[in-house]
Amino acid sequence: MAFSALKTDEMTRGEIEHMNLVRRLASECIVVLENDGTLPIKECGRLALYGNGARQTIKGGTGSGDVNSRFVIPISEGLISAGFEITTNDWLDRYDAQNEINLADYKARVRKYAEESSTSLANAYFEIVFGTPDMPRITEEDITASGTDTAIYVIARASGEGKDRTASKGDYYLTDDEEYNISLIRRRYAKVVVIINGGGVIDTAFLKSQNVNSILVVSQLGNVGGHVVADVITGISDPCGRLTDTWAKAYDDYPGKDDFSSNNGNTDDEFYKEGMYVGYRYFDSFGVEPAYPFGYGKSYTDFDIAVAETALDGEVFSAKLVVYNTGSEYAGKQVVQAYVSSPEGSLDKPFQDLAAFAKTDTLNPGQTQTIKLSFRMSDLAVFEKSSGRKVLEPGEYIVRIGKDCVDTIVAAVIKVKDLIVTQNLSRLFEDEGQYDFEELTNPGTGAQNHAEKDAAEKLKVPSYELNSHSVVTDSVRYCGIRETLRDERRDEKLTLGSVIGRRCGLSQFVAQLTVEEMAHICVGRYDPDGQNSEIVFSASPNVPGAASETTSDFYRSRSIQPVVMADGPAGLRLQPHFKATTQDELLPGGEVFGLVANPFPEDTPADAVDYYQYCTAIPIATALAQSWNTVLIREIGTMVGEEMETFGVNLWLAPGMNIHRNPLCGRNYEYYSEDPLLTGRCAAADTLGVQSVEGRGTTIKHFCCNNQEDNRMFSNSHVKERTLRDLYLRGFEIAVRESSPMAVMASYNLLNGIHTCNSYELLQNVLRDEWGYEGAVMTDWYSSFEEVGFLGYNKVFKYPPASSRRCIYAGCDWQMPGSAANEEDIITAIRDDRLLLADLQKCVMDIMRLCLKCM
Repeated sequence: MAFSALKTDEMTRGEIEHMNLVRRLASECIVVLENDGTLPIKECGRLALYGNGARQTIKGGTGSGDVNSRFVIPISEGLISAGFEITTNDWLDRYDAQNEINLADYKARVRKYAEESSTSLANAYFEIVFGTPDMPRITEEDITASGTDTAIYVIARASGEGKDRTASKGDYYLTDDEEYNISLIRRRYAKVVVIINGGGVIDTAFLKSQNVNSILVVSQLGNVGGHVVADVITGISDPCGRLTDTWAKAYDDYPGKDDFSSNNGNTDDEFYKEGMYVGYRYFDSFGVEPAYPFGYGKSYTDFDIAVAETALDGEVFSAKLVVYNTGSEYAGKQVVQAYVSSPEGSLDKPFQDLAAFAKTDTLNPGQTQTIKLSFRMSDLAVFEKSSGRKVLEPGEYIVRIGKDCVDTIVAAVIKVKDLIVTQNLSRLFEDEGQYDFEELTNPGTGAQNHAEKDAAEKLKVPSYELNSHSVVTDSVRYCGIRETLRDERRDEKLTLGSVIGRRCGLSQFVAQLTVEEMAHICVGRYDPDGQNSEIVFSASPNVPGAASETTSDFYRSRSIQPVVMADGPAGLRLQPHFKATTQDELLPGGEVFGLVANPFPEDTPADAVDYYQYCTAIPIATALAQSWNTVLIREIGTMVGEEMETFGVNLWLAPGMNIHRNPLCGRNYEYYSEDPLLTGRCAAADTLGVQSVEGRGTTIKHFCCNNQEDNRMFSNSHVKERTLRDLYLRGFEIAVRESSPMAVMASYNLLNGIHTCNSYELLQNVLRDEWGYEGAVMTDWYSSFEEVGFLGYNKVFKYPPASSRRCIYAGCDWQMPGSAANEEDIITAIRDDRLLLADLQKCVMDIMRLCLKCM
């Protein structure tokens, strides 16, 4: 197959258009935490710029979520391009010099770790964290030489795959040098703006104690982030983002902080003792005041929200809201959020849950817009473990509407007279290890704190009664033991070429395959002569740098085209520059592992052909979610789909959808939020955008409860079924039902004692039976590898790797990146009657349907 990569390194019109698109949209991802009028800066003059993110702005997270873009526009360059004169170059030069020393040391540590652990640079890159470098302290001379009364300080934080963050200085907390520097400039400059360039929550207590004039959470905005920040600083763009997580006053305020990941020294078993009380559900229910609440964000202007009309039509509640820009100078957008407080009953519930949200268009001063929020009452149902049903308990459901989860008013009351059953499900997720633990329960503090205000507001709003006949009860038919293969899709055709010479139905095609052929299809492309040590970053011979591709062994004989998969979720992760012979044979060199790259060998042929694959780095998932704008996210998704088409990628291994259970999860930047509704809607929008481009699809991941990175492949997440269904699975359900992603990736971890890729209850009963999913499912990389020493793991683990045979039984169609042992396990299990032939055929059917969509 010929390469789809470009033979010129000149910037294409498409690349320029995509970067301009990100620049235009990404300002909606920036959240204003504090602003006393210092921002925007109307006149571009002399400006003092400090901080480790000023010139070394971080575009995104590390690991498979990294993107090898052509360049990165740092904040310093963006400000200079906007017309500012940076007058602190001496300090910035001193920091750059120190950073070069730290970078050289980091690269040496990565290579040393790879050698001593007998692993690859790619795997060592996952294990060794660069961290926050030491930085010089600002001097009085620096301040005097700057000649300005305005300073910007950029705090940058990196996080990534394979390692969780820590509640330590230089990560969650500021370093001593950062505190010294910020304290000094706050005393010496009249105006101080602090910019947080990080993938997640950091402690803001020190910043608030210094009363800095403005605080911006710019997150990590991709390779044109510097321009986006400058547009916001100057007021060209409106920073109308809102937080997707609760920012606590102190890390100790988060539930479960003592037991999370490595905090208690045990990464084998993770007990979700906080239950449903994650993020705002905990803070609101327990009456813990945060530094900044979920959904919070300021603007350069002010808005009023008035409830014009509410209605209950069947089970659908709707509210028409008039949003008014009351400011006099700046245009802006406002996010409107609806929360519902469910009644206290026999089932424990948080104080409130996000039920709907919407964002206005850009409103000029004095302009209004009427927008509509709506939700189904059945979406508020909770799982009743004793009966295996989802139910709405009787009582009053209080609808709250406002700007964030704290700043709301009561808009309506919906009364449910009797218990309403919305779904007849089944109890599925018993803990295999028979572990038992107590979950947090609602103490009622939140309701008590709102009782007086609620009583007064309820008298002024409409009250409705939900008729039980308005809610249709869904009864799920579960697939117990798989039936023999049936031809369920006669309309899908596959040309068999010279082998058969006619067209046939998909099931007839699969029925012709041998067990050996099917086993080979169900694993990814691998090196049969020995595991390719760099397979994580260079596993596709057709699209170098892509995460993997399926086998091409049947391309000529069976017309089965390989499916190319590329990492994300902040754009496509491909090798930006590679060389090949004139016969299109890939040559070594050019592989990129974060901050470490392989050079091209000196013996590279002189007539080698150069190829280029520069992709656009988009804002990280958390930043996209901070826009609270699904139209924007869909537009970004379409852009990614177009780049997939350009470079020959079929499946994007994104979006990531895991809940932000704790701010220290190293991979939170890949995920959207602490809330499942916001998470599901963002992932659905992303998927709809990507899949609007023919032959391109998404892979929602990591399914599910992959909420820590330390020991991620062998950690056992112990979660009670109510919490699992109502919190951790709900976002995935929304994405599946609203966007039908082509693929789902199971997570590394075990769930209640069973690897997720081996869980029939998760992949068949929930994903397919309950949600009606018809796409393909794959493992995360190396999940079913028995030998993990080449990954640098030299310890003995409490739990074994996933079983290759049980992957097929559970309906995990693809085992990635695959191995000869995986194939042999499948073949042997069929021959020994430990696996049904129908199970293997069903997995191949799922894969073939996806292959057809990619053709």
